Amino acid sequence: MFCFLLLVWAAATGERAFELYLQLEPKAPASVSVYGSTTPFSTAGLADASGRVRFKGLLPGPYTVSAIVRGYGEVRQTIQVGPSVADGKGRVRVTLHVKESGTLPESAKQRAKVSARQLAVPERAWKEYHDAQKSLERRDVEGAIAHLEKAVEMAPQFAVARNNLGTIAYQTRRYEQAEGHFREALVQDPEAYEPLVNLGGVLLTLGKPDEALPFNLHSAVRRPEDALANSQLGMNYAFLGKLDLGIKYLNIAKKLDPAHFSNPQLTLAEIYLRRNDRRAAAGELEEFLRLHPDWPAANGVREAIEKLRGERE
Repeated sequence: MFCFLLLVWAAATGERAFELYLQLEPKAPASVSVYGSTTPFSTAGLADASGRVRFKGLLPGPYTVSAIVRGYGEVRQTIQVGPSVADGKGRVRVTLHVKESGTLPESAKQRAKVSARQLAVPERAWKEYHDAQKSLERRDVEGAIAHLEKAVEMAPQFAVARNNLGTIAYQTRRYEQAEGHFREALVQDPEAYEPLVNLGGVLLTLGKPDEALPFNLHSAVRRPEDALANSQLGMNYAFLGKLDLGIKYLNIAKKLDPAHFSNPQLTLAEIYLRRNDRRAAAGELEEFLRLHPDWPAANGVREAIEKLRGERE
């Protein structure tokens, strides 16, 4: 079995930075955020009336782009940044197609509950939260943590800040700490979605698939068009030996966001290898490399494909 799931992007000091040129279709003004998918990073900007926005200083790796467009909702997509997808001047151009339904079909009543809770968070705690995001944009992780810890000290009910602490802990491989932050965020705001899906993910990483399953099921039910929820549910079923269900939800994740940072193709390859279907496993790895040409272990993946294709012949 080829275990690629633990491989992550690592940003090296002095690594070349890239620019992201994002175009929204249909063209519309929007609030756009870019988050590091596997490393702590956050930046934000506003798309103009032509749906264009630019971000500088992105290191190679996967990023989650979130665009909030009036009348459409929030749309999320994973993008790749690196030399293989950039032009000679280091510019990465991405078009984000926005569906009218958006990707978050939760009811207005549920969203109002979350908003009401956040109204109770004092302005000074929100200032610490926003200062944390500025620190993340500078890649000052410890500074961001300090601001977030101050925020939750001022406002223990501040679930958004607690979830952010959990995300940073997860991305820096402090998984038990991440679990604690996500659990506390849910205690403070049981309706919050982000710590729900994040808790399901960290429990999988900690090797607790039985404990993770209710959280991943709940996440997929609440947001059936969330690629992360579907991918984690597929992984969860795969870990529990329910391979058909694993394939089902991983393929849904691929359809929603083919290049998603959870790498559903790698888990599908693992499943097909468990079934001794080498052709299907090779196909998933080939698809993965097409979507992630700058993957750090790309050479190892190519060798695995050659071996699988050779054994099939």
